[in-house]
Amino acid sequence: MKSQPRLLAATIVAILGILISPFILPAWLFAIFVISFSAVLYLIRGTQYISLALGATALLYGIGILPLVAFGATVGIVTLGELAYRAAGEGKRAYLHYTGGAFAGALLVMAYLGSIEPLVLIIGVLVALMLKSILEGRKDAYMIIMLGVAMTIFLFIELDFQVNILLLFVAASIALLFGYTSFRIGAADLSGLFSGAIIGVLLIVFADVRWFLVMLAFFIIGSASTRFKYAQKKAMGVEQERGGARGYKNAFSNGLVGTGAAVLFGLTGDPIWTALFVGSVATATADTVASEIGVTGGQPIMITTLKRVPEGTNGGVTIRGEAASLLGSCIIAGIAYGFQMIPLPVFFICLLAGFLGTNIDSLIGATLENSGFIGNAGTNLLATFGGGICAVMMVLLLV
Repeated sequence: MKSQPRLLAATIVAILGILISPFILPAWLFAIFVISFSAVLYLIRGTQYISLALGATALLYGIGILPLVAFGATVGIVTLGELAYRAAGEGKRAYLHYTGGAFAGALLVMAYLGSIEPLVLIIGVLVALMLKSILEGRKDAYMIIMLGVAMTIFLFIELDFQVNILLLFVAASIALLFGYTSFRIGAADLSGLFSGAIIGVLLIVFADVRWFLVMLAFFIIGSASTRFKYAQKKAMGVEQERGGARGYKNAFSNGLVGTGAAVLFGLTGDPIWTALFVGSVATATADTVASEIGVTGGQPIMITTLKRVPEGTNGGVTIRGEAASLLGSCIIAGIAYGFQMIPLPVFFICLLAGFLGTNIDSLIGATLENSGFIGNAGTNLLATFGGGICAVMMVLLLV
């Protein structure tokens, strides 16, 4: 709270900068002005990272990477969001104030500059909230958030994807409601709430609500399997940390490939991306249930050596786990088929792809993860990509 007057002063100057930015041309001249101000601001105690954030973002605008609306919206989101957050006393409830401040800041800036982009606005605010929750307590958080939001806004402006306003509102409402519910029941932390909301919005907007429901099925099945014989797993020392509450790493390692597939589907309309999506989500589901249920199925064997290993060892598999993975993959592929997202032949392909992806996960866990080369999130990401690619290749070759 001590730094709030300094933040307020920096915010006021940033807003004044946005107001005069359309009249200072070329862009590099305005960038020099902002960078010069940032250099002076840097000398004031407690504003170093704010000054670095403003200077770096202005530099991106000055050299032509960021359009003016991206620069202005970024500054509006981060400065007003942070100001509202600190004014509310910080803490979890203050994220509501951050949301309101960030949304108002971006909307006002976009309106002033004559370029309101609703999808860009909502994604920008959600990314700011996600980064804020991840970086809470870090001194350099302000700078990272501003650069992250700037790059996100730039990307979505470049995509220039047109979306119905009503659909976007419904998508954001559904995704946030799902994220908040997950947070309240302890199935996700704050970073999981916001990262899940981002994924939900993108799935609904670029594809349709059926894609979101398939991803939702993965989350529900995964959460349920985490609680399967939880006391036994806790006694074995292999239970999920924090009672199974998912964070941003889990959300993106399991959902990034599927979300990318949805975006590509929205941009191209090619049904091959549906196979990538279903194959990747089937893999994520199959792998989660294989791990959570399979670990209770007796002493596993290492997939690479077929030798007995302790429960919870990366790369260890059990018959129960393999059976559970087939069931999990079948459920996801079946839901996609029931929603008429995929035809019957692709149902069987995605079922198999999910099972193959699970064992790709075990192979990566036994080699790259056990050697310390990558972590569990990296293993999950590679496995979902592998399962999705297996589905795509089989569709191209067999259908």
